[in-house]
Parts: sequence; structure tokens; C-alpha cells
Amino acid sequence: MPNVVNTEQAQAWNGPEGTHWARNQDRWNAVNEGFDEPLLAAAGITGAHRTLDIGCGSGHTTRLAAHRAPGGRALGLDLSGPMLAEARARAEREGISNVAFEQGDAQVYPFAAGTFDSVVSRYGVMFFGDPVAAFGNIGRALRPGGRLAFVCPADAALNGWVDAMAVLRDLLPLGDFGRPGLPGMFSLAAPDRIRDVLTAAGFTDVTVKQAQKYGTWGSGAADAAEFLLATGPGRHLMGQVGATTRGRARQALEAHLRAHETADGTVRLRSTSWLVTADRPA
Repeated sequence: MPNVVNTEQAQAWNGPEGTHWARNQDRWNAVNEGFDEPLLAAAGITGAHRTLDIGCGSGHTTRLAAHRAPGGRALGLDLSGPMLAEARARAEREGISNVAFEQGDAQVYPFAAGTFDSVVSRYGVMFFGDPVAAFGNIGRALRPGGRLAFVCPADAALNGWVDAMAVLRDLLPLGDFGRPGLPGMFSLAAPDRIRDVLTAAGFTDVTVKQAQKYGTWGSGAADAAEFLLATGPGRHLMGQVGATTRGRARQALEAHLRAHETADGTVRLRSTSWLVTADRPA
């Protein structure tokens, strides 16, 4: 894969993390799908719109964008080969002809200037090595007056899965896990940070609105605990302790999640995110 500057992320998403997400794409969509309609509506996708989906993963939001603009097209871009393979296979099975997927680093990808009417991302913009450079490059892919819309996590304390992992602080080396501003999932958790980055990247009319949705994390407490501990953060933390401590951590997490089981037994956790929009100057 040429033109990659975020090499650490490329290695992660083409390794165990990317494989995990590709194999569990339906489960991750069940966690995050509540944000799909608000995101795509905020982007104003319709008719013949040309849409770019950044960090598209297995292509769920890319395919939704293609459906919303039957006379247009949608391109999904991601670092992860495993997830893009799933994206292409799913689009082919669903018979969606106005969608395509490419592997690349959005920070340096050679977009043709003014190619897209809209850019969207569902949790795909938090991991850039240089956010200003990345959003500047993405902005150049938009036509004048085009719209950027993305969803990113808000304060870690407002997210149920983070609360669940925090239960394990006495058992696992959580450290600064969930701290805003650090590189990673919560790098854009502060609204002022979002505004500063997008303004420096050349965007105007930046809006940052809080959105809360509940996602399904498992068919029961044990299933949800297993899933959470198989994610990148969970797998990393569990790998740093012995078997006895891993067992205790699993039991503690399951006990916490049992309180979040609904009447049908599924585990539902709150996700709090920022729904961000910004425009490329006309």
C-alpha cells in the first residue's frame, strides 16, 4: 500500500484488529448503527451526490450512502485490507453497483480535487497522526461548498463501554485509557479541539452537536463481556496479566454488564458522540 504515513495504524488495522472487525462487522454495526441516519442526514446525501466515506471499515455506511444517492456514487477508503475485502464482498452480494472501495491513508491519499459533494465518517477520523494535514487533504477532495460530516466519541465517561472497562481498573493496567486529547479513540473528544483542527484545515461553519444512542453489545452479559475483551483495547489489556487475573476480570465485567441486560436478554450500552459538520468554502 503506497503513500502511508500512519504506519502504526496501518499495521494494526491489517493485523488482529482489522481481522476482528471484519469478522464481527454485523456486531459492530449493531453497536453503532444508531448514528447512521443522523450522520447521513447531516451530510445531505441525496440524488446524484458523490460521497467519500473515510475509515469506511467493512463498508456499511458507504453502502447506505450509495442507496441514498442512486444517481451518484460512493467511495469507501480505509487502511484495512481485511475489512475492505468484506466491504467489497457485501456490496457484490447486495448488488450495489454505484459503490467502490480503495485501500489508502486519508492523510496523504491523492484525491482528485473537488471530486466529492460530501465526505462522511462513522468513527474513522480519530487516529490521524497529523489531523490538520489529514482534514486538509480530505477538504481538497470536496467541491467548493461541499459538506463534511462525521461522528466521533465524546467524553469517555459518557460512554457505557468505557464505564464497563473502568470496572476492571483494579485488575488490568488501564493507565490513561479514555483520557481525552490523547492519540486514539478519544483524540477529538473535546469540542474546542475539533473546531481548532477543522478551522486550521480550511473548513468553515463548523458545528459540533452531542448525540446519544444505545447500541447492542451482546446477547447476554457473558456474550457481551467476551466481545468487549476481544476488541483491541480489551485484548491488549488482557495480554498483560496472567490467567487467574484474566478470569477475575472476565467475571467482574460480566457482573457489571448483567445490570444492562434488557428484557430480551440483550446488553444495551449508551454511546455519546459528537455529530460534526463543516463546509468547504464555496
